[in-house]
Amino acid sequence: MADLIIRDNEDKHRFEADLGDGMAIAEYNLLSHTIMFTHTEVPKAHEGKGIGTKLIEFALASARERGLQVIPICPFFAAYMKKHAEVQDLLTPAYARILGVAPASDEGERG
Repeated sequence: MADLIIRDNEDKHRFEADLGDGMAIAEYNLLSHTIMFTHTEVPKAHEGKGIGTKLIEFALASARERGLQVIPICPFFAAYMKKHAEVQDLLTPAYARILGVAPASDEGERG
């Protein structure tokens, strides 16, 4: 889906892509210095095409540009962030620990 256009619909608190026959969305809540991703949805007819991943990548790039830490309440966001070390620095310290990706220095001497 090379021509997928994703935008931040600030009024609806979601990143979205108009797929012609439906919307793919990644909902969020803005907090003080953080963005909480709460729900991601891709219409069934478009599942398995990488659209959800593209939404996540766009949303995380936006968070990075805005200097926001990420709270991934949405299981899809959490799984993506757990697998991709290049975005784990965006996690709040608490969520880094929850996902088991906290830096070794946060783990103490238990190693």
